[in-house]
Amino acid sequence: MKTIENSFAVTGFIGKDAEIRQFTSASVAKFSLAVGRIETVGKESKRVSAFMAVEAWRKNGSASFELLKKGQMITVRGYFKPEEWSDDKGKHNRMVMVATEFFE
Repeated sequence: MKTIENSFAVTGFIGKDAEIRQFTSASVAKFSLAVGRIETVGKESKRVSAFMAVEAWRKNGSASFELLKKGQMITVRGYFKPEEWSDDKGKHNRMVMVATEFFE
């Protein structure tokens, strides 16, 4: 029987420098990753891009977030994490890609 695994691997360009927050024992870097593909309709082809929300957690002192600069092309591997919240505009949800590793 097949098992379902919550995982992904994607290559793209960082949309802007990562926002890094440090806590007592760990740090998190949040950034957007632009991913794209070529879409062909008839004889016309165009590049279609989307920005994905990514977060990467690291124990303090164990890894660097130096690669996470705007325009840098990286490959990210990890898992999907659903987020839900409410505000004055109602209930919201989104899927966040949690990076367990990233590299050039």
